[in-house]
Amino acid sequence: MKKSELPRKICPVCRREFAWRKKWSRDWDQVIYCSDACRKGTPRGKILSIDL
Repeated sequence: MKKSELPRKICPVCRREFAWRKKWSRDWDQVIYCSDACRKGTPRGKILSIDL
């Protein structure tokens, strides 16, 4: 199967599209986030503001 034919989802945190991975084959219906960072609420590329 070509990469372009793989199922895709949109991450609710970072709004990026991500594709099916073999390690998610059994759990694809339960996969919600594209990465552990998004699952924890700190998506890639997000600037965290720290008040000093």
